[in-house]
Amino acid sequence: MRMMSNDSHLNQAIEQVRAVLGGEGAAPIVKGFFHEPTFTASYVVHDPATKVAAIVDSVLDFDQPSGRTSTESADELIDYVRSNGLSIKYLLETHAHADHLSAAPYLQEKLGGEIVIGREILTVQNVFGKIFNEGSDFARDGSQFGLLVVDGQTLELGETAVIALHVPGHTPADLAFLIGDAAFVGDTIFMPDYGTARADFPGGDARTLFRSIRRLMELPSETRVFLCHDYKAPARDEFAWETTIGAEREGNIHVHDGVAEEDFVAMRTARDATLDMPRLILPSIQINMRAGHMPEPESNGTRYLKLPLNTL
Repeated sequence: MRMMSNDSHLNQAIEQVRAVLGGEGAAPIVKGFFHEPTFTASYVVHDPATKVAAIVDSVLDFDQPSGRTSTESADELIDYVRSNGLSIKYLLETHAHADHLSAAPYLQEKLGGEIVIGREILTVQNVFGKIFNEGSDFARDGSQFGLLVVDGQTLELGETAVIALHVPGHTPADLAFLIGDAAFVGDTIFMPDYGTARADFPGGDARTLFRSIRRLMELPSETRVFLCHDYKAPARDEFAWETTIGAEREGNIHVHDGVAEEDFVAMRTARDATLDMPRLILPSIQINMRAGHMPEPESNGTRYLKLPLNTL
């Protein structure tokens, strides 16, 4: 058994998982939806006793060449929620994604719920507000979101607690949401055979990412882990987006138990230098830093996205 950490918020999360595993309350029911065009996993998670639910990291379909959006993927989540008689309380965003557009406002319109993200979204809004030369009409106070949460903050999902854990490194604003015994870890770690997320975006940091991941690794081995992405490891033919903390500790190719911080930082920095920018980073960040809302229409009634040249 691992020693208890001095991290009080993490210890609260550890005790919550142990309680669920020990039969003190039912484990939440999780349904995953995989969006292959962006390799993104979204989730509907609900408390079985009350059917109160949250949606995690939703996707709005976007065809970049035409500039058209559609809601086919989000409608799948809506159909699942309605067919199972669920009530949406939260629309959880683990961070401001750089690889897909959030469907949170559309889902909120159809199902209700409060859009939730980490308070460090203010940092992201300030950084990218400058990159996109946003004017004074773009609020940089997080007010586009319904609720900004901080490390250790607890929300209620029916009879199930949701604990927010701040896990920066990929971006400054990344959160993991621990719901019962299920950890939704966003872009921190991937399947054990694929490794970890990049840390070279503005505000990202490989050393910080390592420490955030090691923090998550303190959760009990049986903790269920739900990932935001999968890209198929070279020897794997199927997409996968659920694992456990134990499997990550033992087998994550980048950050398994025994990997030193300096070795991880050197590996991650060298690897990130070879990666292209995500295909949808420019439209995604502009929209996701607004909680999934589109920019305001211009005088002709059309909404526009910016393409900063030679910047990223």
